[in-house]
Amino acid sequence: MQRYKRHWQETVLLALNEYAREKGLTENLFNPDQVICERPPDSKLGDLAFPMFPYAKVLKESPKQIAENMARTLASGSRRVQAAGPYVNIALDRTTVSTEILEQIQGRGDEYGKNNSKAGERIILEFSCPNTNKPLHLGHLRNDALGESLSRVLKACDAKVFKVNLVNDRGIHICKSMLAYKEFGENSTPEEKQLKGDHFVGDFYVRFSRWAKEDPTAEEKARTMLQAWEKGDREVTALWEKMNRWAIGGIEQTYRATGISFDKVYYESRTFGIGRDEVLRGYREGIFEKREDGSIWVDLSEYNLDQKVLLRSDGTSLYLTQDIGTALVRFKDWPFDRMIYVVASEQNYHFHVLFKVLELLGHEWAKQLYHLSYGMVNLPEGKMKSREGTVVDADDLLAELEALAAEEIKQRERDEEIGDSNSTAKKISLAALNYYLLQTSPHKDMIFNPTESLSFTGNTGPYLQYSCARICSMLRKYEERKEKYKTGKCRPEMLTVAEEWEIIKSMAEYPAVVEQAGTEYNPGLVANFLYELAKLFSRYYHENPVLHNEDADIVVTRITLARAVLRVMKNGFALLAIPFIEKM
Repeated sequence: MQRYKRHWQETVLLALNEYAREKGLTENLFNPDQVICERPPDSKLGDLAFPMFPYAKVLKESPKQIAENMARTLASGSRRVQAAGPYVNIALDRTTVSTEILEQIQGRGDEYGKNNSKAGERIILEFSCPNTNKPLHLGHLRNDALGESLSRVLKACDAKVFKVNLVNDRGIHICKSMLAYKEFGENSTPEEKQLKGDHFVGDFYVRFSRWAKEDPTAEEKARTMLQAWEKGDREVTALWEKMNRWAIGGIEQTYRATGISFDKVYYESRTFGIGRDEVLRGYREGIFEKREDGSIWVDLSEYNLDQKVLLRSDGTSLYLTQDIGTALVRFKDWPFDRMIYVVASEQNYHFHVLFKVLELLGHEWAKQLYHLSYGMVNLPEGKMKSREGTVVDADDLLAELEALAAEEIKQRERDEEIGDSNSTAKKISLAALNYYLLQTSPHKDMIFNPTESLSFTGNTGPYLQYSCARICSMLRKYEERKEKYKTGKCRPEMLTVAEEWEIIKSMAEYPAVVEQAGTEYNPGLVANFLYELAKLFSRYYHENPVLHNEDADIVVTRITLARAVLRVMKNGFALLAIPFIEKM
């Protein structure tokens, strides 16, 4: 479809400039950016629409007059070009377009939709970034879905993508879990308590919060432990290593369950020292200043970012210090053209400061850093608070979704048809989760409703899976009766139903949607496209028989259309990390 748009944009531009010359204009003629191509509100008006408003002032005519003149020039006896008020509408040749799109989809297969809009661009994509003082929660699930999906979209745009994770395994919050374990853990282990390691450690973080309310010295003890850890105290380091192993082991189990992977994992405990050295260099070079208490600060007032501490008075580092060190290590490891941080909007200010500090330190690549700021996600019950133990735990939510999916399969009495209902329930739960988290624009806050996300009707992942399963069922029946239609041929000129043309045009737009999703860092565009295509085909399938038709050519042609829809849906599923299911 993009090829046809470009062709007509160039044709309209030539006609406009020729008309301008006829009116005596020789300078400041129109350029390609001024030729806007839209989709008519009603397909009866055509397939492409060009508004003439932008040219009225220069040509000194009304948009309606310009449209009529352009239509006469472009039509050349064809009914495919018509003026409709201030618009020039173009009707494409349906047979030509349908033939080309069906051949493209069949020929390219799982490559259909891929493009070279980011050819050769090296992109580091950071996402997830768990803390080793608690298990993953619902917010991490949105982060993971965005990061994993965006990596796939960018690769589909021909970018070289390096997926990285940053494990927050040091800092005062980690010491709080360690201190609570030391005080109340009694040398117990996750195995003894029959808990995943991350849940076991997370319980002590919550325990510290309760303890701190009872004992005013608890916070100071945690700070003392942090100082001892950064100085290499053996006992503290041994405890930290043990609890880190428990927490990271549990988090990795959740990654495996959700299909999340990384090319490299960084640890703050290994990069904070590099960040601290860089801050000290900045101080020596006069970029930063030292306060009376020995702390080091940066003054960003002239950039409307206020003042920010980079090293505490006791010499310990902060998140900002660690992020400076991590950025330096990454550029050395894998020089990038772009580094994208997938982090919640609560950290907007932090990244403004980080990027500016790296610029002040003289790193040119700091201008290529980007914060993909996504909105908060909660359940209908309200906001999560990890210190109070009221987070929506990722493992619990996944188990709940899987149980609900299994119950839905049972109620529909599909166990025997499906076969491995447990595996299918897991795939349905992942589709429900990922699609629901991705369909909303990343920048918006959202509420995740587990029951709603699992509906087999409406704007959900399971609905998309079910739509594809129905097409698969149709294709199986076609194969069973193939002998009956052996004389049939695919003849795109027989796709005369209005919905068939809308399906063709929709599938033709898919590569442009993928490209736009890569440009805007928004996998939600792919999610919304798939829903609209699924709805369109479902409506068509209900009203138009595919197999129950005496004309073999119509059957084969419509089956070809159905196969194309299935291929586009499967390609989109791959970008959103939605499992494909043949039977539901």
